[in-house]
Amino acid sequence: MEIVILVAIVLLGLVMIPFGLPGTWIMAAGALGYSLLVPNSISIFTTVVVALMALVGEIIEFTLTARYTRKYGGSRRASWGAIIGGIVGAIMGVPVPVIGSVIGAFVGAFVGAFVAELTQGSVGSATKVATGALIGRAVAAAMKVGIGIAMAAWILFAAMV
Repeated sequence: MEIVILVAIVLLGLVMIPFGLPGTWIMAAGALGYSLLVPNSISIFTTVVVALMALVGEIIEFTLTARYTRKYGGSRRASWGAIIGGIVGAIMGVPVPVIGSVIGAFVGAFVGAFVAELTQGSVGSATKVATGALIGRAVAAAMKVGIGIAMAAWILFAAMV
C-alpha cells in the first residue's frame, strides 16, 4: 500500500512540473517521507541526491530564461525582467484551471523582458529580446520535466529494490 502512495505522489509531482508548480520538491518530499516511514527502503544518499536534483532543476529554470534573453540581445535588466515576469505570471495564472500557471509563466517572461528592454531600446529590439525570453522559458520547462522524470525513475527504483 505504501508504494502505491509513493507512486501517486511521484506522478502528481511530474504533472505539477509543466504547470510551474513545485513538483520536483513534492517528489523529493515524498522520497524523504517514504524513507522515514518505511524502514530500509530509500537510502539517505538517494534522498539527498533527489533533493539536489530538485535544486538543480530550480537553478536551471531561472538561469536558462535569463541566458536566452541575453542570447537574443537583451540587457541584464531584460534578463531580470524575464525571470520576475515569469514568476509573477505563473502566480497570477493559478486561478485559471489546469493551464493558467503555464500560460502565465510564458506570458510573464515575455512581457517582463519586453517591458524591461523597451525602457532601453526600440520596440523591435524589445520584441526580439522578449522572444528569446519566451524560448528560454520553454527550454527551461522542458529541462525541468526531464529532471523530474529522472527523479521519478530514481525514487521508484530505489523504493522497489
